[in-house]
Amino acid sequence: MAGKPSLVAGSDPSAPKVMLRPNLAALPPALIIFDKDGTLIDFYAMWGRWITELAQRLEDETGLDLAERLCQVMDFDPQSGHIAPEGNLAVTPLAGLRALAVEVLSEFGLAPDEAEMALMKAWHAPEPSTLAQPLTDLPLLFTTLQRAGFQIAIATSDDRRPTEALLEALKLTHLVDGLVCADDGLPIKPAPDMVVALCHRLNVLPQDTVVVGDNVPDLQMGRNAGVALTIGVLSGVGSVTVLTPWADFLLNSIAELVE
Repeated sequence: MAGKPSLVAGSDPSAPKVMLRPNLAALPPALIIFDKDGTLIDFYAMWGRWITELAQRLEDETGLDLAERLCQVMDFDPQSGHIAPEGNLAVTPLAGLRALAVEVLSEFGLAPDEAEMALMKAWHAPEPSTLAQPLTDLPLLFTTLQRAGFQIAIATSDDRRPTEALLEALKLTHLVDGLVCADDGLPIKPAPDMVVALCHRLNVLPQDTVVVGDNVPDLQMGRNAGVALTIGVLSGVGSVTVLTPWADFLLNSIAELVE
């Protein structure tokens, strides 16, 4: 089936046209829900660098050689840059990562109050304006999808404040119709609640919705909500092997949503 054309550069008739992938063009235009890290932005650039810096700050603060253990608990290999697809760094919200850091400090002999004090001094959320690396031209992609009739939403395991800061830094705020985050009080992925909440807010049925993500919990969330399509992308922590059972099809990145 032919895709639906949409101009990608204003209303200039000489501008190049792009086409939605046939899988999307065949759907009634409705809603596309994106994961954030590993799907819209480079996962390692954001979270690999963050945990490396946090480990260094904690070592400086405590004088303890704990970086290797902290990375191990977070399921991150600083030598290879590998992030376990369903490990803590990939799927655990910031509050949970903070609790894990406290546990590591306790393992090294710090009393609870000492561990909290050290972490309070060292803790910082990832800074999107310096760490975020988009995996494609996101304003162009979102505009193209919206011109084809789709609403755009994001469901992330990150907290709301850094997510909103990211959208502002990347000039995406006005292009995102809905957002749910890990600290919004909803059950997190793979529970269907984030999808259900976005569909309710945007007046769209789950069966008219597409979920795009780089990890198994993203796609399980979509399946559990009964969405029309789950699309796996290989730009993040997930591999062909782990994503295939949960994805209707796989793409190298979200850039391939349009042709």
